[in-house]
Amino acid sequence: MAEGEEAAARGAAVDRSERPSGIFWVLVLAGMLILVAIGVALLPYDWGKIASPVILAVFAVAGVIAMFAWAMGIAHFGQSSIARNDLTKLIADDSPEGILVTNKDGRIIYANEAYLALTGAMGEQDIRTVERAFTGDPDVSEATYRLAQAARAGQRLAEEFRIASAPPAGTASWYRVRVRPIERPSGAGETVWTVADITRERERQENVFQELQHAIDYLDHAPAGFFSADPSGEIVYLNATLAGWLDYDLAQFGTGGLTLADIAPGNAGALVVTQASEPGSVRTEIFDIDLRRRNGTIMPVRLFHKIAFAADGQPGPSRTLVIYRGPGGDVSEGLRAAEVRFARFFNNSPLAIATIDENARIVRTNAAFMRLFKESLNGDAPGHSLLEAVIERDREGLSKLTRLAMAGRGDIEPAEASLVGQGSRSARFWFAPVDRGENEKEAAIVYMIDTTEQRTLQEQFTQSQKMNAVGQLAGGVAHDFNNVLGVIMLAADSLLGSHKPGDPAFQDIMAIKSNANRAANLVRQLLAFSRRQTLRPQVLNLNDAMSDLSMLLRRLLGEKVALEVVHGRDLWPVKVDVNQFEQVVMNLTVNARDAMADGGKVIIRTRNVPISEASALDRSELPPADYVTVEVEDNGSGIPPAVLDKIFEPFFTTKDVGKGTGLGLSTVYGIVKQTGGSILVHSVEGKGTIFQIFLPRLVEPAKAAIVEAESAPDQAGSAPAKAKEMTDLTGRGRILLVEDEEALRALSARTLAARGFEVIEAGSGIEALQIIDEGESEIDLVVSDVVMPEMDGPTLLKEMRKRQSKTRIIFVSGYAEEAFAKNMPEGEEFAFLPKPFSMKQLVEAVKSNMKP
Repeated sequence: MAEGEEAAARGAAVDRSERPSGIFWVLVLAGMLILVAIGVALLPYDWGKIASPVILAVFAVAGVIAMFAWAMGIAHFGQSSIARNDLTKLIADDSPEGILVTNKDGRIIYANEAYLALTGAMGEQDIRTVERAFTGDPDVSEATYRLAQAARAGQRLAEEFRIASAPPAGTASWYRVRVRPIERPSGAGETVWTVADITRERERQENVFQELQHAIDYLDHAPAGFFSADPSGEIVYLNATLAGWLDYDLAQFGTGGLTLADIAPGNAGALVVTQASEPGSVRTEIFDIDLRRRNGTIMPVRLFHKIAFAADGQPGPSRTLVIYRGPGGDVSEGLRAAEVRFARFFNNSPLAIATIDENARIVRTNAAFMRLFKESLNGDAPGHSLLEAVIERDREGLSKLTRLAMAGRGDIEPAEASLVGQGSRSARFWFAPVDRGENEKEAAIVYMIDTTEQRTLQEQFTQSQKMNAVGQLAGGVAHDFNNVLGVIMLAADSLLGSHKPGDPAFQDIMAIKSNANRAANLVRQLLAFSRRQTLRPQVLNLNDAMSDLSMLLRRLLGEKVALEVVHGRDLWPVKVDVNQFEQVVMNLTVNARDAMADGGKVIIRTRNVPISEASALDRSELPPADYVTVEVEDNGSGIPPAVLDKIFEPFFTTKDVGKGTGLGLSTVYGIVKQTGGSILVHSVEGKGTIFQIFLPRLVEPAKAAIVEAESAPDQAGSAPAKAKEMTDLTGRGRILLVEDEEALRALSARTLAARGFEVIEAGSGIEALQIIDEGESEIDLVVSDVVMPEMDGPTLLKEMRKRQSKTRIIFVSGYAEEAFAKNMPEGEEFAFLPKPFSMKQLVEAVKSNMKP
């Protein structure tokens, strides 16, 4: 059947909607006129004569106004409305897209001729809805189902699907179907369906895609390599030629991805990505570098590197052409082999190299230079002065070296300068003059190496050496001072035993003992700094410790300074001495308070720091590991940079005389280091300071503690109470007392003898062995100093065990037991009594370790 005959058979568009009629308003008007006529007839004659002209006048005026309104286009009568509806319908009827309108019950109320043609309907009786007209494979059914659901929900939706045998021709076709509700005040619930045949549009898209595939195929197999890299260095496209040169499989490249660092060894990748230019410009550079194949070998290439910059100055993806320059490659550019070799050596050198003109402006650079000065020169070196890359303080010195190079001097000493940019970065510069021709711009060559890491290590090593030297001095002084304090404390205890509180000398003796205890506290601070104090580590959760300590900290801070404690979640366990940890936090909190004279806020945080975050800090004093950190932050005056490097030194203080000893932060430093942790400081003058304490995460079960005779004295000078308080300090037994300090040995022996013990004195370890070898009497307990001339305490114990002696021993020392415990035989048990000690502590230690 011909197309015209089919159209005739189908007929015009189908419209089943109800058209509103105007007869209603005509009847209303007629009724009103009849009522007016009846009303006038019923009126009295006199009133009727008056009312009739008035009514006729009103109708006349209304008619005149209506005529003027119709003439000016303000009012329209029946034909205008019909004409407007016919125009809208005519547009819908002639639409090239099929239009179908259904009511809320799904009944078809309108379908244009295009819809009848698209669905193959031959007439009004043959019209079907979209769900029934388009059926086929599951994909089509699912699409029409989603459209129907959207229609019922009063939503808009569009779907595209392909029908293998579409009506009326029965060929494969693509359709786009849209559904939308008609929104009008009556709320009748009609829905408009539009159906468009997009087969030709799809065919055009497929043709464009095929042409694009052909273009990509041509580019892939071009005799030159090509790649595109984004500003981060990720390669977003790589043609097959370059992939073949580099021995990469494009199938794997598509899933795994490549970066410039994978194919450009060393600094070559940095040379390619560190380009900058004016906003909105396009920059093309030529580089002679080596690319790295997948097997690790290199290949010389020339890059024609083009980058377009956006209006905000951000670089876009590159367009990079790669020419192979190796044996058998394209050398049509006419460059000599020597030039190629020089370009390779120049760009692959680990030294940063640049040439400068007579004004110290950069003319040419290699890849290492761009990598070193990327931040200092904003990625754009040529044309900039070399002096712009260093800080203001070092420019004059570098300028002098530049002038010497311009003068042809060849014996120029190198200079070190700090670079512009974030962080403390530095480089060492060597200058060499250049014999230049008339038209050559290069006046000197500059060689540079990055010395940032070297300088940082030197500073840390110098600081560590200084701290160790001060620590050794402090520890040595503390050791000798402990012996003196021990004599004073034992003598004071002995005198108190013979003087009653009413005696005139009693108060003087108590003053001697009190000041001896104060001196002992200072000695303990020195030992904490030198990391030789006695620690009693235990496993704990720092959140629990901070909760117990927060009340005391609020009292220390006072009313003007607020305290906020932020507990980290799921905190890892650590192994620390609780008392010493509390001293660390209190010292830091008090310092924060003193830095906020007008009030402020102290924030204490605890949190986990995994190994990845610790490694990212890149601090040599913080080995990569899991840590638990405690941060003490204040918003006080901050620490000046000139003072920051000295804050952990003993006796260094910025406080007024009498307001600080300068041992607070040195004690903190020593305790943290002896615990195996690290402490970092971040301070901005005028804004505040943050102290970060990193304690290693405990990952192994706690080992059995060494048998201890007594805990170290607390800050008041008395030892913490033992689990079982000893009231009877008398006893029996034979004690070998080994002490090289004669006064301390004499007072200790007299104290023990007065309590019922038999004491044998020895001035050294050798003398003690002689007494044991003589064997005149059995020794029940040995009380020995650790540090002695000729033979120390641990060596004495080893020699005793060689003689099959199982005598118990108490070591007495001003150093921490950990300082010598590592030198003891494995599994050996001993007790420990720290110096200085009181008479009661000595007797309790002896009695608790005497054989029963």
